[in-house]
Amino acid sequence: MHKLSLLAAGILLSVNALAAPQANEPIQPIQPAKVDNPGKVELGKQLFFDPRLSKSGFISCNSCHNLSMGGSDNLPSSIGHSWQQGPINSPTVLNASYNVKQFWDGRAADLKEQAAGPIANPMEMAFSHTLAVDVLNSIPQYRESFRQIYQSEKISLDEVTDAIAEFEKTLVTPNARFDRWLQGDETALNKTELEGYQLFKSVGCVACHNGPAVGGGSFQKMGLVTPYQTSNPALGVAGLTGKEADRFLFKVPTLRNIELTYPYFHDGAYWKLEEAVDVMARVQLGRQLKADEIDKITAFLKTLTGEQPRLEIPVLPPSTAQTAKPSPFN
Repeated sequence: MHKLSLLAAGILLSVNALAAPQANEPIQPIQPAKVDNPGKVELGKQLFFDPRLSKSGFISCNSCHNLSMGGSDNLPSSIGHSWQQGPINSPTVLNASYNVKQFWDGRAADLKEQAAGPIANPMEMAFSHTLAVDVLNSIPQYRESFRQIYQSEKISLDEVTDAIAEFEKTLVTPNARFDRWLQGDETALNKTELEGYQLFKSVGCVACHNGPAVGGGSFQKMGLVTPYQTSNPALGVAGLTGKEADRFLFKVPTLRNIELTYPYFHDGAYWKLEEAVDVMARVQLGRQLKADEIDKITAFLKTLTGEQPRLEIPVLPPSTAQTAKPSPFN
C-alpha cells in the first residue's frame, strides 16, 4: 500500500510538472521545421555554404550568417569583399522565416528576395547574378541537381534563390526552455527567469518583442523616447524612402537566441546583453531599470535559446575548366 501511495504521488508530480499550456501569452512557441522537399533543402544548403557565389570565391552566405555562431558573425558589422567593412550588423538567419520582411530596413519582401541581394552587392559578395549563375551552370553536378528538382535544363537566379530560401526556412530553433514553459512544463524556468519575464511584460518590452520570434513583426524607431547615439550611418527605412519620418526606423529584431547573437543593435555597439537591456529600456521606453531588474530580464532572455540546427556540412561539387576563376585580391 505504501509503495502504491508513493507511485501515485510520483505520477501526480509528473502531471503537475507538465500542466496545461500557458494561455494568452504574447509569445508563442517556435514550431519545428516541416520539410516538404528534402532535395530542394539539401540543394539550398549546398548553395548557402558555396563561396563560389562570390567574386572572391571565399565568401558564402554562411560567412555572415554562421550557423555555428547563432546564425550571425558576432561582429559589429560584417567583413565583405576585399576586407570592406559592412555598413550594418548582420542579423541572424535563425528563425528569419518569421520576419515580416528581411534586412534591417525591410527592403526584401521575403527570404527568396533577400538571398539575391548579397551576391550582387559590391560590399558583400561583389559578384553579379549573371556570373554567379554561370558558375553553377558550369558544374555538371549542380546542373543535374537543378534539373531533377526544377525540371529545367539551365539554372536560373530564380531557382537559386528559391533553393536557398527553402533551406533557410528549416533554420528554426524550437524547444527553448521558455517554449517548454509555454507548453506547460512548470519546471522549465526558475524563479528569477519567471520574474524576468513578468518584468519584460510589465516594463513594455513585449509591445514590440512578441509572437513566435519575439520580434521581427514590425518596424520601430530606434530612440523612440530618448535619441539613440551612434556613429553608424545607417538611416533605416529612410534610406529607402528618403522620408525624414522614417529616419532610424528599423525592423524589430528577433530575441530568439539573443545570448548567441552579440554584439547588439543595428550598429553592433553593445556586446553585453545586460547593456542592451539597459539601453533599450531607456531609449525606447523611458525607463531606468535597477541592476537586479536588468539581471532578471537578462536571465529570461537567455531562456529563449533554442535547439540549434544540427546539420552535416555539405561536400560541394568540384569546379570544372569552364568555371570562372575566383578573384580574391583585386
